[in-house]
Amino acid sequence: MPRATLDLQNSADLSAIGGQWRCAHGFVPGEPNEGIVSEADGSPCRLPDFDDSGWEVCDDLGAWRRQGVSFIWYRITAKLPETVGGRSLDGARCLFESCIDDYGEIWINGECDRERATVQGFNVPQRVVVTTEPKAGDEVTIAILAMNGPLAAPGGAVFVRYATLAFEWRETGR
Repeated sequence: MPRATLDLQNSADLSAIGGQWRCAHGFVPGEPNEGIVSEADGSPCRLPDFDDSGWEVCDDLGAWRRQGVSFIWYRITAKLPETVGGRSLDGARCLFESCIDDYGEIWINGECDRERATVQGFNVPQRVVVTTEPKAGDEVTIAILAMNGPLAAPGGAVFVRYATLAFEWRETGR
């Protein structure tokens, strides 16, 4: 299966999608106690129309951002390009692939694939379908909720090991 990727930590690939990562600390950044309360209804940061314009620009997803028990949101809006790896997007599917240290949830356009995009384990790579029919010019909002762990005795800090948009073309005529 032909495949091409855009490295969402590479400035040229970010430029190709017109994207810029932003990040903020907390389950609900800016709220008292970082929005961590009993029986929370969720975080609005997962929604595609959430305003993250006041958040820090993240030029390096691999940078350690917070030690101890912590939650950090990373967000980007990507405009799908005309071509990837010299190929049109026609006949491809688009996936987001990442490994979040230590745990992470992935929200695509405000939706979370409950089988693949929720916490999978300690530093487990995640691969989530963005769309099965990508079109040039489509906008995709990716929101990652990263958590340091293990939660009962966290070590290290929060960071994203890698983040890519992968395009895979189905073979035809077989």
